[in-house]
Amino acid sequence: MAALWSRTRQSKGTSDEALIRALYEEHGKALLAYATRLTGDRAAAEDVVQETLIRAWRHPDALVNGKGSVRGWLLTVARNIITDRFRAKAARPQEVAESPATPPVERDHAEAVVDSMVVMEALDRLSPDHRDVLYQIYFRGQTVAEAAETLGIPPGTVKSRSHYALKALREFYTKKPVALREVAA
Repeated sequence: MAALWSRTRQSKGTSDEALIRALYEEHGKALLAYATRLTGDRAAAEDVVQETLIRAWRHPDALVNGKGSVRGWLLTVARNIITDRFRAKAARPQEVAESPATPPVERDHAEAVVDSMVVMEALDRLSPDHRDVLYQIYFRGQTVAEAAETLGIPPGTVKSRSHYALKALREFYTKKPVALREVAA
């Protein structure tokens, strides 16, 4: 094969594709059987054979250096590719299929960003008094009495403002999807 490789390489009428075809015809079955035995997966073995032939195409001088058989070089390259894949797979965390039983470890942060933008827009539409009450109760986690003391207003006013602020937010959220649909249409 080495003689064929060097002769074909030197002739100008034959392309690199023909050289790879010749390599595959002579060594493809042995490479595929070897890779399948090592990986236990036919599809993965086919990928290994393809990568092996690509490396042979990139390094044709390794095939004609006279230091061993072409098949031996190809099998060594295939083994090295498989070893590299196993090592890479071991270095990464195990992939787990997403299902209701196994939710993703980290949810998509894009939804949280959009939600926070919508909340900020809704809060901007409230009066400062209503916004301050919601901030104290929901963002700072204060009780009605603590919010009343912080804001310097009676607890009944805190309750009233929070009621009307939440009502305004509810109205904003129920009208918001309609406004978005109108813009899209």
